[in-house]
Amino acid sequence: MLGAASRYARRGVVCPPCKNEEAQLEFLRHLALQQGLRGWVLFPTTDDMVALVGKHHEFLAKFYRLTTPPWTILRWGCDKRLLHQLATDLGIASPPTFCPRDRKEVEVLPCTFPSILKPAMRLGSNRLSREKAWRVEDRAELLARYDEACRIVPHELLMVQEVLPGGGESQFSYAALCRNGQPLASMMARRLRQFPMEFGRFSTYVESIDEPPIAEAAARLLAAMQFTGLVEVEFKRDPRDGKFKVLDVNPRVWGWHTLGRRAGVDFPYLAWRLVNGEDVVPVCGRPGAGWFRLGADFPMALQEIFRRRLSIASYLKSLWSSPEWATFAWDDPLPGVAGLPIFFVMAARHWYTRGSV
Repeated sequence: MLGAASRYARRGVVCPPCKNEEAQLEFLRHLALQQGLRGWVLFPTTDDMVALVGKHHEFLAKFYRLTTPPWTILRWGCDKRLLHQLATDLGIASPPTFCPRDRKEVEVLPCTFPSILKPAMRLGSNRLSREKAWRVEDRAELLARYDEACRIVPHELLMVQEVLPGGGESQFSYAALCRNGQPLASMMARRLRQFPMEFGRFSTYVESIDEPPIAEAAARLLAAMQFTGLVEVEFKRDPRDGKFKVLDVNPRVWGWHTLGRRAGVDFPYLAWRLVNGEDVVPVCGRPGAGWFRLGADFPMALQEIFRRRLSIASYLKSLWSSPEWATFAWDDPLPGVAGLPIFFVMAARHWYTRGSV
């Protein structure tokens, strides 16, 4: 949406609704053949589109150069049930996770509280998929939330997972461009602030770091998946045992990927080179680079300052370090400016929804 506001965008087209896969595939085929885009590189940017391209990989590969792998590989990242099982098999730490088959199993789950209720796959738009997860403080609230979730999500897709302590200082990511499970370009990052802070829909301030245990665990996971393409693996450090525990895998381009350019790794360009058969020289992002989302980060930082989890000096230092801006550029300011009202509407809707629960 914001990309269409860029001075460098020559045209924009609207894809049919996600529920109509046949219409979407015909739209993409027509776009390639009638708009002269055959052979262009396709970057799906949402979970729905990643799944669509993965499930119809062979068909779409006739018209585009694809940056995401087939569903046989994608499913390990898109389905959190499979991801949790794979991590367990590899001995990679993850939060205690349960996949109840029905309400009776929820009634006796040996889970601790607080926990979260979340969908195993974020496909389609509904309240739970938009909010990513619902926090529950006790068994009664879990059962009430489970009943509510079953009205909008198939019950077999619901998961219950322990909430790990800690805030942004405990949230980490390993971002990479891989070929057959081997990282060609990579970067580690700490996602210090996000909106909302507890279960972020998107990051608002991210910094590149060097944390070898994250790289080691993520590399093992991606090698087992034999993943090819752009991917972000999310971790959280559990302060109780110091372990980095895997939470999620985003098998697509992620929101703060432009931090890579500031850290010396231009992920989209390198992905373009890979799918076009050109050499990609292995590279690792340098630590110390920052990225922030104009407008959205200030209220999140203010919230953290009021909670005494962030000092004013630390916040100002992050701005003075010349971070990469998410959507704003002096030579192309409109996408950044256009994003402000979108964020405020989203924030108002989020707080209204929380107040009505």
